[in-house]
Amino acid sequence: MSNQRPQRSPEVIEDIILRKIFSVSLIDSMENDPQIVYLEMTAAEMLSEGKPLLLSRELMERILIDRLSTPSPGAEPPFPYFIGCYRRAHDEGKKIASMKDKNIKSEMESVVKQAKQLAVSHCRIHLGNPDLFPSGESGSWNKESVSPLLSLIFSQVSSSSIDVYSGSGGGSGSGGAPPGFLDEFFRDTDLDSVDPVLKGLYEDLRGSVLKVSALGNFQGPLMALRLLIRFPNGAKSLVNHPWWVPRNTYVNGRVIEMTSILGPFFHVSALPDHTIFKSEPDVGEQCFSEASTRRPADLLSSFTTIKTVMNNLYDGLGEVLLSLLKNADTRESVLEYLAEVINRNSSRAHIQVDPLSCASSGMFVNLSAVMLRLCEPFLDANLSKRDKIDPKYVFRSTRLDLRELTALHASSEEVANWINKDKSDFSVKKNEEDSQLVQSEGAVSVSSNSGVASLLSKVKPVAISTGTAKYAFICECFFMTARVLNLGLLKAFSDFKRLVQDLSRFEETLSTFRAMQEQARSPQLELDIARVEKEIESYSQEKLCYEAQILRDGAFIQHALSFYRLMVVWLVDLVGGFKMPLPLTCPMEFACMPEHFIEDALELLIFASRIPKALDGFMLDDFMNFIIMFMASPEFIRNPYLRAKMVEVLNCLMPNRSGSSATTALFEGHQLSLEYLVRNLLKLYVDIEFTGSHTQFYDKFNIRHNIAELLEYLWQVPSHRNAWRQIAREEEKGVYLNFLNFLVNDSIYLLDESLNKILELKQMEAEMSNTVEWERRPAQERQERTRQFHSQENIIRIDMKLANEDVGMLAFTSEQITAPFLLPEMVERVANMLNYFLLQLVGPQRKSLSLKEPEKYEFRPKKLLKQIVDIYVHLARGDKKNVFPAAISKDGRSYNEQVIQFTAPQTFGYSQLFIAAADVLCRIGEDGRVIQEFVDLGAKAKVIASEALDAEATLGDIPDEFLDPIQYTLMKDPVILPSSRMTVDRPVIQRHLLSDNSDPFSRSHLTQEMLVPNTELKQRIEDFVRSQQLRRHGGPTFQSSKAAEQTGDCDVTLID
Repeated sequence: MSNQRPQRSPEVIEDIILRKIFSVSLIDSMENDPQIVYLEMTAAEMLSEGKPLLLSRELMERILIDRLSTPSPGAEPPFPYFIGCYRRAHDEGKKIASMKDKNIKSEMESVVKQAKQLAVSHCRIHLGNPDLFPSGESGSWNKESVSPLLSLIFSQVSSSSIDVYSGSGGGSGSGGAPPGFLDEFFRDTDLDSVDPVLKGLYEDLRGSVLKVSALGNFQGPLMALRLLIRFPNGAKSLVNHPWWVPRNTYVNGRVIEMTSILGPFFHVSALPDHTIFKSEPDVGEQCFSEASTRRPADLLSSFTTIKTVMNNLYDGLGEVLLSLLKNADTRESVLEYLAEVINRNSSRAHIQVDPLSCASSGMFVNLSAVMLRLCEPFLDANLSKRDKIDPKYVFRSTRLDLRELTALHASSEEVANWINKDKSDFSVKKNEEDSQLVQSEGAVSVSSNSGVASLLSKVKPVAISTGTAKYAFICECFFMTARVLNLGLLKAFSDFKRLVQDLSRFEETLSTFRAMQEQARSPQLELDIARVEKEIESYSQEKLCYEAQILRDGAFIQHALSFYRLMVVWLVDLVGGFKMPLPLTCPMEFACMPEHFIEDALELLIFASRIPKALDGFMLDDFMNFIIMFMASPEFIRNPYLRAKMVEVLNCLMPNRSGSSATTALFEGHQLSLEYLVRNLLKLYVDIEFTGSHTQFYDKFNIRHNIAELLEYLWQVPSHRNAWRQIAREEEKGVYLNFLNFLVNDSIYLLDESLNKILELKQMEAEMSNTVEWERRPAQERQERTRQFHSQENIIRIDMKLANEDVGMLAFTSEQITAPFLLPEMVERVANMLNYFLLQLVGPQRKSLSLKEPEKYEFRPKKLLKQIVDIYVHLARGDKKNVFPAAISKDGRSYNEQVIQFTAPQTFGYSQLFIAAADVLCRIGEDGRVIQEFVDLGAKAKVIASEALDAEATLGDIPDEFLDPIQYTLMKDPVILPSSRMTVDRPVIQRHLLSDNSDPFSRSHLTQEMLVPNTELKQRIEDFVRSQQLRRHGGPTFQSSKAAEQTGDCDVTLID
């Protein structure tokens, strides 16, 4: 008969399980295991009570207290002991699962569950009051130490145990949290019990990432943070922490970044920061030191690594905020935190940012990426949720400081008046609605007040008077993201641009120093070179850090583009949608929007266009239509520089500039583009003359340069060229005439400046080429003179390039559009310009403009001469009334038969200036027919000039009252200026008004419509002319244009 093991009673089984779980014994055995503690006091009490020495669930808490109160050499400290108890309970639970007796199994499962709960509850008590239970010195910790719970959390969130606090005395003994421990620890309790522990954990996590860079260990703490906020108590404890939003007298943007719980997580970055707040490891030093000597593959690997880890950070922080926002108990606190971060860092929008009072670029770039992730649900292709965005949030919400931002069109006074009126209207409307509700309810039951309260409760509360209006999350998120991007991503673009410029200047300085070193070595020069090289290395590292985190992250850029697509579509909705023409008056909702909303969208487009493939696959149609609608609408966007930036965007998107054929459809396939693009570009060309800035004179050239490049491209597109010609016909005396006037003005100024500066440059060259005299000058003087020389070179290059563009535009447009050039108020101005340029290029001083390397300065005299002659010929072809040759002959400055004395025979009968130009054209191979037309024009001008001299002699002394007071020429159509009451010739004042809408004598406002014909004086002038002709010739004299043509029609060949 085999030996059968006696069956144990439930009491014995329970005793065995509890002794294992709590590692205790009620019998003083000789066991060598130091972890098992003999509970002498508990055993004595049980014996005195006559109870058997068996552990039971009723004794569990006594056992635990006795175990923790009994000092025992080698016993576990409290925290690892509690963890061990829970783990052993878990192990016993797995054994119980295999029991066959269901009753015993159920009872033992209850015992294990109670043991777990007891271990967890006492663990909470211990972590909240670490001095409550005695512990050996090696396992001691206090509230100033890192919580021992943290290593368990790290092991839970990572496949490999992350122990960033090795030696902190908090190890569990088995390398991880027992299954279910953390859930039970944080979930199955009230907030008060676990709040002190959670607050300590959040402080520890914050400290673990303080001054940690993108290459540091931030992922473990971030995963731990994500784990904790999954618990309702964890989320509540976080937003209730005093450091959630630090509040004291000295709080600023940097303080929030460094002391708030989330701030150090957002500070983790690859971007450079102030030395005081510099993170480790140094990303620039570790990834990009001596980058010029590294293999491209190594740099690409660094770029990929940084992009990957930063996106992990973005995703983690995005999940943290999203989790808190989904929780109704924490949503408001998150919005308050974001608003505080934004408001406290508003000065980041300034050009110079104080790094001690403002958060870092790294924080705001990270926050930009996270906010864009929060926006993703309402950035769908159709932008179907944009109706949730209330424009009045800008004024009614007290969360963000938006009211002080520069508005698109409204002044601060207009904004204030509109807000006050809106509040008044809303209050009246609300009172009426409330009154109707009361009356309606009263009709149902006069005695029932509860029904009124029920109805009123359904009215959505918008307490405008107290500034507590409630808005949908989409609305809040939209405006917060717009502000964050302005202070973050867009500011980073600006910083990067400035960084690149500084780096370029340092490289130029280094080049200069090395050139000087080749001439004469000196110790100081070597020190200067070493210093500049160090600066270049530092700036290069910073540049590559920006490139790694921002420029190389195509998804980041495209997310931002998607957001700003929503921005422009939403703004267009405020004015009635994508349709032209715009409303006659600008809606106040649009006029009051912050200007940077549009500026940031434009800056992003410009920046993205310069990043290879950043715009690939992105639909830009809405941006294109927005730009066309508003770039020539000062009634909607007051700032001319903002509208000029729209042209810069278009310039970047031109097919020949962007390198992408996809953008062709933007310019050549859109209805708004075909109908309004040329018209609005011409209008902006005119509007930009007066920006109101003290630098407006120089600013306009850069802006018009972008417009000119666009117009030159559009002229080559037949549909746009046809639109251009139609505008010239419709606006012959309107915007097109103004455009032509400013184009001529700019051409004259730029070419004149360039040619004069060439003369100055040649003088400098002569000084420097005289080596004997040059070397005698002091070194400082030579250096300064050399600097001036290079500066002059740059000015000539820029001015000449702009002049070439303007003259080129005059040449290609005049081929098909001539009428505006020949108007009375314009024709003499154009003729004078062409004559002057002709004189400079082929006149007596032409040799003084010769340069060794003219191409270096964008100076191409042959091409320039050809374009000028083309303009002459184009206008002559379109001139049906011979007004153009008459205008040429009137120019006393450049067109003068005595100006040039050439060797050519005088029998030609043409102006020597035209002959000289024709000779050059023959030598450079210009079309013979064009040359002949040009010479014929010169002949006409000479005949008319001769006739004009005869007519002038006929008139004799002209009374002063018949002379125009501005040009002192005989008036033909005198008009009175209403303000000064002066009488001037109509073409003269019309020409003045093209550039200046004021009375030249009184400076009062003046338009062409305000001119008053002086009919009495006109009649007297005509009578005077007639009487003088009769006195001279005994009869009327008429100039015959046909005779003039016959006089100039000579068969002459100018080819030698």
